[in-house]
Amino acid sequence: MKNENKEKIMEMIQKAGDPDNYETSWNEKGLPESKSKINIKRGGLSRAQGARFELKVRKDLEEKGKIVDKWTNNIDLKKGKLIIARKYNPFKKMFVLGAGFPDFVAFQPVHDELYRVMGVEVKMNGILSKEEKEKCAWYLQKGIFPNILLAKKGKKRGEIEYINLGEKYGIK
Repeated sequence: MKNENKEKIMEMIQKAGDPDNYETSWNEKGLPESKSKINIKRGGLSRAQGARFELKVRKDLEEKGKIVDKWTNNIDLKKGKLIIARKYNPFKKMFVLGAGFPDFVAFQPVHDELYRVMGVEVKMNGILSKEEKEKCAWYLQKGIFPNILLAKKGKKRGEIEYINLGEKYGIK
């Protein structure tokens, strides 16, 4: 889309809409999107809160003697294979690594040179989407992770609960 067309559309949006309460940006397809400024702020706060909880879970696992690293792979469910997790950042015009599922891979020393491997997904509310449940089942069926833990906030302040998804969904 040409810059002069963008400027004309932006002028039309500002005249018709409320620029004090809405912000218009351009998506990857070149189309304008209007978003409420309140929702933009709420989304930023939620992402920051989720990132802080993810760091807290990582620290908790490391204190329990596990070796933790960011999992940078994802699954293409249509093709049924692992792919590198990449997310496009339109502001920097580049791909960012590290947005994989699950969030972490953890190694727990068992004996001498034996380690227990597990995936760890962090969700503050403990609810997985349908796609995430399918990915979890795929990992468990292929044997990539024998255990996948779901870390969520506990009932008490500062508490972290871990749910073994293999046991929960009956996949062994």
